[in-house]
Amino acid sequence: MSSIHPIHPPTMHSEPTPASRQQPGAAKAAPNQAKRAPQRFNPIRLMQTPSVLILLAWMIVPLAMTIYFSVNRYNLMAPDQTGFVGLENYEFLLQDPAFWPSIGNTALLIGSVLAISVIGGTLLAVLFDQPFRGRGIARLLVIGPFFVMPTVAALIWKNMIMHPVYGMLAFVMRHLGLEPIDWLAQYPMFSVIVIVAWQWIPFAFLILLTALQSLDTDQKEAAQLDGAGPVRIFFYIVLPHLKRAITVVIMIETIFLLSVFAEIFTTTAGGPGTETTNLTFLVYAIGLQQFDIGIASAGGIFAVVLANIVSFFLVRMLAKNLKGVNEK
Repeated sequence: MSSIHPIHPPTMHSEPTPASRQQPGAAKAAPNQAKRAPQRFNPIRLMQTPSVLILLAWMIVPLAMTIYFSVNRYNLMAPDQTGFVGLENYEFLLQDPAFWPSIGNTALLIGSVLAISVIGGTLLAVLFDQPFRGRGIARLLVIGPFFVMPTVAALIWKNMIMHPVYGMLAFVMRHLGLEPIDWLAQYPMFSVIVIVAWQWIPFAFLILLTALQSLDTDQKEAAQLDGAGPVRIFFYIVLPHLKRAITVVIMIETIFLLSVFAEIFTTTAGGPGTETTNLTFLVYAIGLQQFDIGIASAGGIFAVVLANIVSFFLVRMLAKNLKGVNEK
Protein backbone atom coordinates (compact mmCIF):
# COMPACT_ATOMS: atom_id res chain seq x y z
CA MET A 1 0.00 0.00 0.00
CA SER A 2 1.17 3.43 -0.74
CA SER A 3 1.77 5.64 2.26
CA ILE A 4 -0.54 8.57 2.80
CA HIS A 5 1.28 11.76 3.63
CA PRO A 6 -0.51 14.14 6.01
CA ILE A 7 -1.49 17.54 4.77
CA HIS A 8 0.37 20.23 6.73
CA PRO A 9 -1.19 23.68 7.30
CA PRO A 10 0.54 26.62 5.65
CA THR A 11 3.29 28.18 7.68
CA MET A 12 3.46 31.81 8.71
CA HIS A 13 6.17 32.40 6.11
CA SER A 14 4.04 31.45 3.14
CA GLU A 15 4.11 33.51 -0.03
CA PRO A 16 2.05 36.69 0.22
CA THR A 17 -1.13 36.86 -1.74
CA PRO A 18 -1.41 39.30 -4.65
CA ALA A 19 -3.46 41.62 -2.49
CA SER A 20 -0.67 41.81 0.08
CA ARG A 21 1.89 42.64 -2.64
CA GLN A 22 0.07 45.89 -3.45
CA GLN A 23 1.83 49.18 -2.88
CA PRO A 24 1.10 51.15 0.34
CA GLY A 25 -0.80 53.77 -1.64
CA ALA A 26 -3.21 51.14 -2.91
CA ALA A 27 -4.54 50.63 0.61
CA LYS A 28 -5.76 54.20 0.55
CA ALA A 29 -7.67 53.70 -2.68
CA ALA A 30 -10.78 52.42 -0.96
CA PRO A 31 -11.19 55.42 1.36
CA ASN A 32 -10.53 57.79 -1.56
CA GLN A 33 -13.13 56.02 -3.65
CA ALA A 34 -15.55 56.24 -0.75
CA LYS A 35 -14.95 59.98 -0.57
CA ARG A 36 -15.66 60.33 -4.28
CA ALA A 37 -18.99 58.57 -3.90
CA PRO A 38 -21.94 60.85 -4.67
CA GLN A 39 -23.36 62.47 -1.57
CA ARG A 40 -27.01 62.28 -0.73
CA PHE A 41 -29.25 65.27 -1.24
CA ASN A 42 -29.25 67.40 1.90
CA PRO A 43 -32.42 69.48 2.32
CA ILE A 44 -30.68 71.67 4.90
CA ARG A 45 -28.42 73.10 2.19
CA LEU A 46 -31.47 73.94 0.11
CA MET A 47 -32.96 75.80 3.09
CA GLN A 48 -29.71 77.73 3.54
CA THR A 49 -29.61 78.88 -0.07
CA PRO A 50 -31.90 81.96 0.31
CA SER A 51 -29.89 83.27 3.27
CA VAL A 52 -26.60 82.78 1.43
CA LEU A 53 -27.94 84.52 -1.68
CA ILE A 54 -29.23 87.45 0.38
CA LEU A 55 -25.86 87.84 2.12
CA LEU A 56 -24.01 87.69 -1.20
CA ALA A 57 -26.29 90.32 -2.70
CA TRP A 58 -25.94 92.42 0.45
CA MET A 59 -22.16 92.47 -0.02
CA ILE A 60 -21.69 92.26 -3.76
CA VAL A 61 -24.21 94.88 -4.92
CA PRO A 62 -22.77 97.82 -2.86
CA LEU A 63 -19.22 96.72 -3.69
CA ALA A 64 -20.00 96.52 -7.41
CA MET A 65 -21.64 99.95 -7.36
CA THR A 66 -18.66 101.43 -5.52
CA ILE A 67 -16.26 99.95 -8.07
CA TYR A 68 -18.43 101.29 -10.89
CA PHE A 69 -18.49 104.84 -9.49
CA SER A 70 -14.75 104.73 -8.73
CA VAL A 71 -13.92 104.44 -12.43
CA ASN A 72 -16.47 107.02 -13.57
CA ARG A 73 -16.68 110.79 -13.27
CA TYR A 74 -19.68 111.53 -11.06
CA ASN A 75 -19.95 114.83 -9.20
CA LEU A 76 -23.30 115.88 -7.77
CA MET A 77 -22.48 119.53 -8.53
CA ALA A 78 -22.00 118.69 -12.23
CA PRO A 79 -24.39 115.82 -13.00
CA ASP A 80 -24.11 116.39 -16.76
CA GLN A 81 -20.36 115.69 -16.78
CA THR A 82 -20.21 111.93 -16.48
CA GLY A 83 -18.27 109.18 -18.20
CA PHE A 84 -15.64 106.53 -17.83
CA VAL A 85 -12.32 107.88 -16.54
CA GLY A 86 -10.48 104.69 -15.63
CA LEU A 87 -8.01 105.17 -12.76
CA GLU A 88 -8.20 108.96 -12.85
CA ASN A 89 -10.20 109.11 -9.60
CA TYR A 90 -7.53 107.04 -7.86
CA GLU A 91 -4.84 109.40 -9.13
CA PHE A 92 -6.73 112.42 -7.79
CA LEU A 93 -7.15 110.66 -4.45
CA LEU A 94 -3.44 109.89 -4.16
CA GLN A 95 -2.60 113.50 -5.02
CA ASP A 96 -5.01 114.89 -2.44
CA PRO A 97 -2.99 116.75 0.26
CA ALA A 98 -5.13 115.14 2.98
CA PHE A 99 -4.76 111.54 1.77
CA TRP A 100 -1.39 110.55 3.23
CA PRO A 101 -1.97 112.44 6.51
CA SER A 102 -5.25 110.52 6.81
CA ILE A 103 -3.38 107.23 6.43
CA GLY A 104 -0.92 108.25 9.13
CA ASN A 105 -3.70 109.41 11.44
CA THR A 106 -5.56 106.13 10.91
CA ALA A 107 -2.47 104.10 11.83
CA LEU A 108 -1.76 106.33 14.84
CA LEU A 109 -5.34 106.10 16.09
CA ILE A 110 -5.51 102.32 15.73
CA GLY A 111 -2.11 101.67 17.30
CA SER A 112 -2.68 104.00 20.25
CA VAL A 113 -6.18 102.74 21.04
CA LEU A 114 -5.03 99.12 20.78
CA ALA A 115 -2.14 99.73 23.18
CA ILE A 116 -4.31 101.58 25.71
CA SER A 117 -7.25 99.16 25.54
CA VAL A 118 -5.16 95.97 25.69
CA ILE A 119 -2.92 97.14 28.54
CA GLY A 120 -5.78 98.78 30.44
CA GLY A 121 -8.13 95.86 29.84
CA THR A 122 -5.53 93.35 31.04
CA LEU A 123 -4.80 95.28 34.24
CA LEU A 124 -8.50 95.78 34.95
CA ALA A 125 -9.23 92.10 34.30
CA VAL A 126 -6.53 91.04 36.77
CA LEU A 127 -7.78 93.58 39.33
CA PHE A 128 -11.47 92.66 39.08
CA ASP A 129 -10.69 88.95 39.14
CA GLN A 130 -9.82 89.32 42.82
CA PRO A 131 -12.65 88.79 45.32
CA PHE A 132 -13.95 91.94 47.05
CA ARG A 133 -17.28 93.29 48.20
CA GLY A 134 -19.41 94.82 45.44
CA ARG A 135 -17.39 93.19 42.67
CA GLY A 136 -20.43 92.55 40.46
CA ILE A 137 -21.57 96.18 40.54
CA ALA A 138 -18.01 97.37 39.90
CA ARG A 139 -17.75 95.13 36.85
CA LEU A 140 -20.98 96.54 35.45
CA LEU A 141 -19.65 100.09 35.89
CA VAL A 142 -16.47 99.21 34.02
CA ILE A 143 -18.36 97.59 31.14
CA GLY A 144 -20.84 100.49 30.92
CA PRO A 145 -18.92 102.78 28.51
CA PHE A 146 -18.95 100.08 25.82
CA PHE A 147 -22.75 100.39 25.54
CA VAL A 148 -22.71 104.17 25.10
CA MET A 149 -23.26 105.26 21.50
CA PRO A 150 -20.14 106.82 19.92
CA THR A 151 -21.87 110.15 19.24
CA VAL A 152 -23.16 110.38 22.82
CA ALA A 153 -19.74 109.48 24.23
CA ALA A 154 -18.09 112.15 22.07
CA LEU A 155 -20.60 114.78 23.23
CA ILE A 156 -20.04 113.84 26.89
CA TRP A 157 -16.29 114.20 26.58
CA LYS A 158 -16.51 117.36 24.49
CA ASN A 159 -19.00 119.31 26.63
CA MET A 160 -18.74 117.84 30.13
CA ILE A 161 -15.12 116.73 30.52
CA MET A 162 -12.80 118.47 28.04
CA HIS A 163 -14.59 121.82 27.65
CA PRO A 164 -12.12 124.63 28.55
CA VAL A 165 -14.78 126.53 30.56
CA TYR A 166 -17.48 124.13 31.76
CA GLY A 167 -15.59 120.82 31.70
CA MET A 168 -14.61 118.78 34.72
CA LEU A 169 -10.93 118.91 33.81
CA ALA A 170 -11.03 122.71 33.60
CA PHE A 171 -12.78 122.83 37.01
CA VAL A 172 -10.08 120.66 38.61
CA MET A 173 -7.23 122.61 37.00
CA ARG A 174 -8.63 125.96 38.15
CA HIS A 175 -8.87 124.70 41.74
CA LEU A 176 -5.25 123.56 41.48
CA GLY A 177 -4.19 127.01 40.33
CA LEU A 178 -3.50 125.90 36.75
CA GLU A 179 -4.66 127.35 33.46
CA PRO A 180 -7.42 125.23 31.81
CA ILE A 181 -6.52 123.55 28.55
CA ASP A 182 -8.65 123.50 25.43
CA TRP A 183 -7.94 119.84 24.76
CA LEU A 184 -9.74 119.50 21.42
CA ALA A 185 -7.96 122.57 20.01
CA GLN A 186 -4.47 122.11 21.43
CA TYR A 187 -4.27 118.30 21.54
CA PRO A 188 -6.91 117.11 19.06
CA MET A 189 -5.55 113.68 18.17
CA PHE A 190 -4.73 112.88 21.78
CA SER A 191 -8.29 113.82 22.76
CA VAL A 192 -9.82 111.61 20.07
CA ILE A 193 -7.59 108.70 21.13
CA VAL A 194 -8.71 109.09 24.75
CA ILE A 195 -12.40 109.15 23.77
CA VAL A 196 -12.15 106.08 21.54
CA ALA A 197 -9.98 104.17 24.03
CA TRP A 198 -12.51 104.94 26.81
CA GLN A 199 -15.12 103.13 24.73
CA TRP A 200 -13.00 100.10 23.83
CA ILE A 201 -11.28 99.37 27.15
CA PRO A 202 -14.50 97.73 28.49
CA PHE A 203 -14.60 95.39 25.48
CA ALA A 204 -11.01 94.25 26.08
CA PHE A 205 -11.75 93.97 29.80
CA LEU A 206 -14.78 91.75 29.19
CA ILE A 207 -12.96 89.36 26.84
CA LEU A 208 -9.82 89.15 28.98
CA LEU A 209 -11.77 88.71 32.24
CA THR A 210 -13.68 85.81 30.69
CA ALA A 211 -10.41 84.21 29.58
CA LEU A 212 -8.81 84.84 32.96
CA GLN A 213 -11.61 83.02 34.79
CA SER A 214 -10.74 79.84 32.87
CA LEU A 215 -7.23 79.84 34.35
CA ASP A 216 -6.63 76.88 36.66
CA THR A 217 -6.07 78.18 40.19
CA ASP A 218 -3.86 75.17 40.98
CA GLN A 219 -1.10 76.67 38.82
CA LYS A 220 -1.17 79.94 40.75
CA GLU A 221 -1.24 78.14 44.09
CA ALA A 222 1.68 75.94 43.07
CA ALA A 223 3.65 79.00 42.00
CA GLN A 224 2.91 80.71 45.31
CA LEU A 225 4.12 77.64 47.21
CA ASP A 226 7.36 77.78 45.18
CA GLY A 227 7.86 81.37 46.34
CA ALA A 228 6.74 83.25 43.21
CA GLY A 229 5.40 86.74 43.82
CA PRO A 230 2.43 88.44 42.12
CA VAL A 231 4.62 89.98 39.41
CA ARG A 232 6.18 86.66 38.42
CA ILE A 233 2.80 84.93 38.47
CA PHE A 234 1.41 87.62 36.18
CA PHE A 235 4.23 87.45 33.60
CA TYR A 236 4.80 83.69 33.62
CA ILE A 237 1.30 82.27 34.20
CA VAL A 238 -1.44 84.87 33.68
CA LEU A 239 -0.07 86.67 30.61
CA PRO A 240 0.73 83.49 28.61
CA HIS A 241 -2.77 82.24 29.41
CA LEU A 242 -4.27 85.49 28.03
CA LYS A 243 -2.22 85.41 24.83
CA ARG A 244 -4.97 83.94 22.67
CA ALA A 245 -7.64 86.27 24.12
CA ILE A 246 -5.41 89.30 23.52
CA THR A 247 -5.01 88.24 19.88
CA VAL A 248 -8.80 88.07 19.49
CA VAL A 249 -9.18 91.53 21.05
CA ILE A 250 -6.57 93.00 18.69
CA MET A 251 -8.22 91.46 15.62
CA ILE A 252 -11.76 92.58 16.43
CA GLU A 253 -10.79 96.07 17.58
CA THR A 254 -8.58 96.71 14.56
CA ILE A 255 -11.40 95.91 12.14
CA PHE A 256 -13.78 98.30 13.92
CA LEU A 257 -11.19 101.04 14.52
CA LEU A 258 -10.56 101.29 10.78
CA SER A 259 -14.03 102.86 10.50
CA VAL A 260 -13.98 105.36 13.39
CA PHE A 261 -16.05 108.34 12.31
CA ALA A 262 -18.64 109.59 14.84
CA GLU A 263 -16.09 110.61 17.47
CA ILE A 264 -14.09 112.67 14.96
CA PHE A 265 -17.14 114.23 13.32
CA THR A 266 -18.66 115.24 16.67
CA THR A 267 -15.55 116.63 18.34
CA THR A 268 -13.02 118.01 15.83
CA ALA A 269 -14.59 117.55 12.36
CA GLY A 270 -11.23 116.31 11.14
CA GLY A 271 -9.35 119.41 12.25
CA PRO A 272 -7.60 121.56 13.01
CA GLY A 273 -6.55 121.22 9.39
CA THR A 274 -6.06 117.50 8.83
CA GLU A 275 -4.69 116.62 12.27
CA THR A 276 -7.56 114.26 13.10
CA THR A 277 -8.68 113.33 9.59
CA ASN A 278 -8.59 109.57 9.17
CA LEU A 279 -9.39 107.65 5.99
CA THR A 280 -13.07 107.21 6.88
CA PHE A 281 -13.57 110.91 7.53
CA LEU A 282 -11.70 111.78 4.32
CA VAL A 283 -14.08 109.64 2.28
CA TYR A 284 -17.01 111.39 3.99
CA ALA A 285 -15.53 114.84 3.33
CA ILE A 286 -14.94 114.13 -0.36
CA GLY A 287 -18.28 112.47 -0.94
CA LEU A 288 -20.70 114.54 1.17
CA GLN A 289 -18.90 117.89 1.49
CA GLN A 290 -17.28 118.15 -1.93
CA PHE A 291 -20.03 116.02 -3.58
CA ASP A 292 -17.49 114.07 -5.64
CA ILE A 293 -18.88 110.55 -5.58
CA GLY A 294 -16.25 109.19 -7.97
CA ILE A 295 -13.22 110.10 -5.87
CA ALA A 296 -15.05 109.16 -2.67
CA SER A 297 -15.79 105.73 -4.15
CA ALA A 298 -12.10 105.34 -4.99
CA GLY A 299 -11.33 106.12 -1.34
CA GLY A 300 -13.90 103.52 -0.29
CA ILE A 301 -12.27 100.87 -2.47
CA PHE A 302 -8.90 101.78 -1.02
CA ALA A 303 -10.36 101.42 2.51
CA VAL A 304 -11.81 98.01 1.62
CA VAL A 305 -8.47 96.81 0.28
CA LEU A 306 -6.66 98.12 3.36
CA ALA A 307 -9.17 96.43 5.69
CA ASN A 308 -8.79 93.11 3.87
CA ILE A 309 -5.00 93.27 4.04
CA VAL A 310 -5.09 93.98 7.76
CA SER A 311 -7.69 91.26 8.33
CA PHE A 312 -5.58 88.74 6.38
CA PHE A 313 -2.54 89.23 8.60
CA LEU A 314 -4.63 89.31 11.77
CA VAL A 315 -6.41 86.07 10.89
CA ARG A 316 -3.06 84.43 10.12
CA MET A 317 -1.72 85.62 13.45
CA LEU A 318 -4.76 84.24 15.25
CA ALA A 319 -4.57 80.92 13.39
CA LYS A 320 -0.88 80.59 14.24
CA ASN A 321 -1.65 81.35 17.86
CA LEU A 322 -4.44 78.77 17.99
CA LYS A 323 -2.23 76.20 16.29
CA GLY A 324 0.48 76.72 18.89
CA VAL A 325 -2.03 76.31 21.71
CA ASN A 326 -3.43 73.08 20.21
CA GLU A 327 0.04 71.63 19.76
CA LYS A 328 0.75 72.22 23.42
